Amino acid sequence: MQRLLDVLLSGLALVVLSPLLVPIAIALRLTGEGEVFFVQQRVGLGGKAFGLYKFATMLKNSPSIGTGTVTVKHDPRVLPLGRLLRKTKINELPQLLNIFKGDMSIIGPRPQTQRCFDAFPIASQMEIVKVRPGLSGIGSIVFRDEEELMHASAEPERFYDDVIMPYKGLLEEWYVAHQGLVTYMLCIFATAWVVLFPTSRIVWSLFADLPKQPSALVDSL
Repeated sequence: MQRLLDVLLSGLALVVLSPLLVPIAIALRLTGEGEVFFVQQRVGLGGKAFGLYKFATMLKNSPSIGTGTVTVKHDPRVLPLGRLLRKTKINELPQLLNIFKGDMSIIGPRPQTQRCFDAFPIASQMEIVKVRPGLSGIGSIVFRDEEELMHASAEPERFYDDVIMPYKGLLEEWYVAHQGLVTYMLCIFATAWVVLFPTSRIVWSLFADLPKQPSALVDSL
């Protein structure tokens, strides 16, 4: 049922959003470095790598500059138009193609680069690869301001590896254990809600049994 909904909803979204996606593609082609899409290898179902589509928002060789595949607030590698696309999450919309193809689901653990996937605890890694990664999901909703959190730390990469990823791993484990149509639909609702109301804590009301936040994140999420 979830796969059927993925195909129907992603196909419908691609049609409905085409008046937005096409002008953005043209604008990207005419600005920045002239790239429309950025395809990056991510860890997917069964631990297999797949090419994840995004609108190009950063310099071509960004993975080899600065913090690599980890993006921080005010990252100098982000192009001017890219800042708007990233802030509104519009840069993620090409992943509707990944969903339609079957690489991803609308809801699931966020697909990570190998470097970021390796930052998960081993137990979390083993659970995460049991399901298709998602355009959104529990981890994405809770950590919607991840770049802000890292920016507030004196050592952003260490904070990412030692605090964010272990807890995010627990959230994704929770999703794998509770996956189903109800969780799927509630996550879609929560995703839309926090886009409209970014400071909302609705996720904690919808999913009261989420893993307890570590002390370093209690006042941040």
